Amino acid sequence: MTGLALAATLALVSCGAPGTSGTPRSAGTAGTNTSASHAASADNRVGTEVESAQSRLVITHDGGLTVLDTSTGKSVAELALKGFNRVNPAGDGRHVLVSTTGGFQVLDAGSWSEPHGEHHRYFTADPSLAELKFPATTPGHAVNHGGVTALFDDGTGAVNTFTPSELGGDSLPPTQEYKTSAAHHGVAVQLTNGQMLVTEGTSESRNGAKLLDAPDAKGARAVLAESSDCPGVHGEATAKGETLVLGCEDGLLLIKDAKFTKIASPDTYGRIGNQAGSRASTVVLGDYKKDKNAELERPKTFSLTDTATGKLTLVPIDYSYSFRSLARGGDGAALMLGTDGKLHIYNPDTGKESAAVDIVAPWEEPLDWQQPRPSIFADGTVAYVSDPAKKLVHTVDLASAKVTASHPLDHVPNEITGVSGQADSAHAAH
Repeated sequence: MTGLALAATLALVSCGAPGTSGTPRSAGTAGTNTSASHAASADNRVGTEVESAQSRLVITHDGGLTVLDTSTGKSVAELALKGFNRVNPAGDGRHVLVSTTGGFQVLDAGSWSEPHGEHHRYFTADPSLAELKFPATTPGHAVNHGGVTALFDDGTGAVNTFTPSELGGDSLPPTQEYKTSAAHHGVAVQLTNGQMLVTEGTSESRNGAKLLDAPDAKGARAVLAESSDCPGVHGEATAKGETLVLGCEDGLLLIKDAKFTKIASPDTYGRIGNQAGSRASTVVLGDYKKDKNAELERPKTFSLTDTATGKLTLVPIDYSYSFRSLARGGDGAALMLGTDGKLHIYNPDTGKESAAVDIVAPWEEPLDWQQPRPSIFADGTVAYVSDPAKKLVHTVDLASAKVTASHPLDHVPNEITGVSGQADSAHAAH
C-alpha cells in the first residue's frame, strides 16, 4: 500500500448545535453544526489531470505551513498562518485539518482522485487554506476511521463527527455532536457500525471511557459499555479487526466486541500514552514511561501489545524517542525514530529489529513539547522524516531501508502529515 496513509492520530473538533450532555447511562444528542447546516456543495475547483495520484506533505513551521510535492520535493505552496499550528489528515486523501486558534481550519492540499468507471482519474491544483473552520475552543485529537472523522474539543468536551468525503465545497459538511460529561483532554473514534468510543474525565483527571451505540432516530446514543479503569487516559489506536485501544498510566484499555478489557503494565506506573496501530497487524506499537515524577522522561523502552492475545511486550532499546517518533509501515512494521538519528524498523510480532537507517544527526527531545524535533510520517512503503537542524525532509524506502531523497525547506519544520491524492475507495486509510 503506497500513497500517504493516515491514521491519524492527532486532534480536532467541530462545534455543532448544542447537544444534550451525557448522563451515566444515556448519550448526547446529535446535532448539525450551526456553521455548516447543509452538505458541502460539489467541488468546482479546476485541476490539471496527471497520470497517477500525487501525494503531498503538509509541514508546519513558525508562522505558516509548507505543502510539498513528494515526487519532486518542491514546495507547491507556502501558506501563512500565525501561531502554533498542528496538522491532521482529514481522511479523504486530499484535505488536512489545521488545528489553530478557534478551531480546525480546512487546508486543501490540491491533489485528489475522481472515479471513472472501473478506475480513477487524478488531478492536482494549487493548495489553498480556506476560511472554512470547524469551531473549537481548544482543538484536541482528530481521528479518521471508516470514512468518518471525529473531532474532540478539549475546552468543552464536545465530540463532532463528519464525513470527510463531503469536504471541498463552499461550506463545511454537516456534523453530529455528542457532549461528554465535562471538558477534558480527550479523544473519540467512530467505528464502521456507527458505534463511537469516547473518553470521559475532567480538567483535573481522566480515567474512563464509554462505548456508545449508533445514533437513534432522534440522534441520541445509548451507552453500550463503560470503564473507569484507565488512569490518565490518553491516545488511541486501531488494530486489525477494528480492535481499539486507549492508553493508560498503567497499561492499555482494549475495546473489542463491545467490551472493555484492561491490559496491565508490568510496572505500577507504566504509561502508554502514545500509540500507533495498523490494519495489517493485531499488534499496537506504544511508548512506555516508568518515572511518574520526571519533568520529561527519556524512555529506553517501547511497547508492543497484541490485541488478539492481550500480551504486552516491552522492548528495551539503547536510544530514546519522542511522541512524534512512532509510526507504522503499510505491512504493519513498527517504526521508531530514535534520538540516535536512526529510523529503527521492527517486526511487530517478535519485537526483533530488521533494519536501522541513518537519517539525521543524534538529537535530544526538547523540554517544551511544542518545539521542533525530528518527526516521522509514514505512508505505506515510504516514511518521511523531518530534519529541523538542517531544514530538510528525508524520504525513506522501507522495503530497502534506504534514504532515497532529501529535500530542502525554507523554514525549520515542526509537525508533518500528508495526503495520498486518492479517495478512501482507492487508498486505504487508518
